[in-house]
Amino acid sequence: MTITEVKNEGEITLKLEGRVDTITAPELQQAILVAFQKENKIVLDFEKVEYISSAGLRALLIGEKTAKSKGGSMVITGASDAVKDVFNVTGFLKILTFA
Repeated sequence: MTITEVKNEGEITLKLEGRVDTITAPELQQAILVAFQKENKIVLDFEKVEYISSAGLRALLIGEKTAKSKGGSMVITGASDAVKDVFNVTGFLKILTFA
């Protein structure tokens, strides 16, 4: 997985590409936490994410909790139908914010 950080006015977009799994989830978690040290609004661009595992979901849950604790927001955009199915089955569609 590769993560590209793009700074916009008042927010940071993390563009993800590849698989978010047991091996790459810690990298995603760290990128989210570092981004929240810089801005209170984080956008995760999932357009090029082909798979997410439970470890990836955990990283997103930690990101969501961090957003709430800082009074910020974390939004997921561009998720494929396959990735959205994982969010739906696990109940994450109700926990996370999607645009």
